[in-house]
Amino acid sequence: MSDSIQLALNQLVKGYSVETTPGAATKIPDYRYILPPGTTVYVTLLPGSSIDDTISVCIRLASEGFNPVPHYAARQLSNQQKVAASLQRFREEAGGTQVLALAGSARVPVGEFDSSMQLLETGLFDKMGITRIGVAGHPEGSPDISQHQLKDALRWKNHFRERTDAQMYIVTQFCFQAQPVIQWERELIELGNDLPVHIGVPGVATVGTLIKHAVACGVGPSMNFLKKQARSATKLLKNSTPERLLHELAQHRAWNPDSIIEQLHVFPLGGLRKSAEWFEHIQSEAETRSKSVA
Repeated sequence: MSDSIQLALNQLVKGYSVETTPGAATKIPDYRYILPPGTTVYVTLLPGSSIDDTISVCIRLASEGFNPVPHYAARQLSNQQKVAASLQRFREEAGGTQVLALAGSARVPVGEFDSSMQLLETGLFDKMGITRIGVAGHPEGSPDISQHQLKDALRWKNHFRERTDAQMYIVTQFCFQAQPVIQWERELIELGNDLPVHIGVPGVATVGTLIKHAVACGVGPSMNFLKKQARSATKLLKNSTPERLLHELAQHRAWNPDSIIEQLHVFPLGGLRKSAEWFEHIQSEAETRSKSVA
């Protein structure tokens, strides 16, 4: 690996973020035994749970020394009053200043919001002191939104950036191959996107688990890549790591200094501890190699 690629890999894995769910939190006695201090941890808002559950986990993560980022899934939020109340609790009890605003996976909205744009338009994030706002990105498209709608939404969010005091960035769905991500990044630049990108990558998980999540989330072109790894029942049970993906993204960054890919966001599909241990190893290895070439 060349020195420039090694340095790019170190930049990518340094300070990666990860996510957890309120359900998983009930099974983890203390996140400090799993994650490095200060890790940015996103907390999901999935169908069947409430924003109160999400904020409660954020408060706990803050008390354990992490930077919590709640998902504000528009279709699962009842009204502006509920959003404002939860943000106030997040600010006062967790000291949080960063959120992820997205539409959410619920087919039918539970309240007055249908999209993240409607949620952003309320101005509540600025009013409540949120200084960083992530928005969703889909390198391989979405089963719920057309490509035309995705492009329109991206343009809107770039314009909204000029009307908010918060720093904005894109967090993508998980991907298994670098090429669709690189092609998508080119399309973003052509559209005039100015938001930095955090690329979603899968953690350590069996090939069978990855396929299950890919089907559920509508991840498209990468499915062929996964299916090639699963040509037998034995291979379905084999653990897969994103090592090749990380190296190809690092190579892309090294060869393209104008890349807007900023860092990684880890989806621990096979379990948080397993993924955290692997990324900690990769991070340590990258830092050691970077020092030797600096």
